Amino acid sequence: MYDLRWIRDNPEAFDAGLAARGMAPLAKDILARDEKARANRTQLQEIQNRRNALSKQIGAAKSKGEDAESLIAEVGQLKGALQAGEEVERELSGALRETLSELPNQPEPDVPVGQDEETNVEVRRHGEPPVFDFEPKQHFEIGEALGLMDFEAASKVSGARFVVLRGALARIERALAAFMLDIHTLEFDYTEISPPLLVREHTAFGTGNLPKFEEDLFKTTADFYLLPTAEMVLTNLVRDEVLAEAELPLRFTAHTPCFRSEAGAAGRDTRGMLRQHQFYKVEMVSISHPDQSGEELDRMTNCAETILQRLGIPYRAMLLSSGDMGFSA
Repeated sequence: MYDLRWIRDNPEAFDAGLAARGMAPLAKDILARDEKARANRTQLQEIQNRRNALSKQIGAAKSKGEDAESLIAEVGQLKGALQAGEEVERELSGALRETLSELPNQPEPDVPVGQDEETNVEVRRHGEPPVFDFEPKQHFEIGEALGLMDFEAASKVSGARFVVLRGALARIERALAAFMLDIHTLEFDYTEISPPLLVREHTAFGTGNLPKFEEDLFKTTADFYLLPTAEMVLTNLVRDEVLAEAELPLRFTAHTPCFRSEAGAAGRDTRGMLRQHQFYKVEMVSISHPDQSGEELDRMTNCAETILQRLGIPYRAMLLSSGDMGFSA
């Protein structure tokens, strides 16, 4: 979530970042609401100071046997004013916090400005996709034909957007995860983490999944959220901590099931194993000094590319445009 002090110091840059995201300028409105909230807090402090001073006067008057009724009456009036002001404070601060928490992060200067994936920029490519002299089949057609991918069985126990993997395909999934974890931990110095799969609201809020993507999360009756990605836990491992610069970077990796409701995804790439409610993923997270974040991102990208290269999978590395990048990116 944005730091109001940064917006006060950089209103033009703030609005420029929102414009790159296709949003209207908000700095003027946010700063006006912030000023109103700060003025209310100042007034509350003045009321509290007056109340404290009166309390001392009342004590002094009573110790001398003097009448303090007028002072006591004023304290009662101030108490009501204080309660009213505190309610205003909760409303102003809560509304401002809600607005800020629903805004996407600012794009880096090198991010191309655009509305969608059409304005993404290819940075590099490795290998070329194979060319076949026949019409290739979809992954689910191959999986079902081999009896290794069973959507019907999954539907019987869980409904749509689930799959049962059998035999060799289940083993491949497990082997790929182990392959990736071994490379990340043994060659690239990542620490493997086995995280909880249930998290509290503040954890989801800390990675930008709440409040923006509430409908995309699965919530239990005990007010836990199922992990949509291990990134949520790995990032929050350092929540509310001040780290010594010498400790950085911290590099974490984890293999977990991920759970997503895929709200609003009907009819969009939903065939086969795409946009499932449950899937498995190996995640990487680095906690670095801001001055080294670009360098660390390049290192992480290389770690991911190494996996594809060793599997012999052609790929393109893309710089996503402002309209195609994620909310928290």
